[in-house]
Amino acid sequence: QVQLVESGGGLVQAGGSLRLSCAASGSIFSFNIMGWYRQAPGKQRELVASITSRGNTNYADSVKGRFTISRDNTKNTVYLQMNSLKPEDTAAYYCKLSQPGVRVYDYWGQGTQVTVSS
Repeated sequence: QVQLVESGGGLVQAGGSLRLSCAASGSIFSFNIMGWYRQAPGKQRELVASITSRGNTNYADSVKGRFTISRDNTKNTVYLQMNSLKPEDTAAYYCKLSQPGVRVYDYWGQGTQVTVSS
């Protein structure tokens, strides 16, 4: 099994910054993809950013230029640096790890709340 523990959420004013962290532990394979998703009340969960073991990244258009995803493979930890935060960024943010098995297995963190005030 894989466990993901997230931290770093909180309440910030528009224009502020937050840094989210997600530490993975358990049966982690060499190749995996870690990412951040977010879900606002009444809306579907959406991909924010993802990063492969080799550092290839992908971002939602809404956060490009403002958010940066990175990872430390020695610590099995992924980070999301969020700058120039907007009220629209308010959501529960979830860390995900995907890795191969019989099929691709997805593991989710418990979520951390990010609230951006006007």
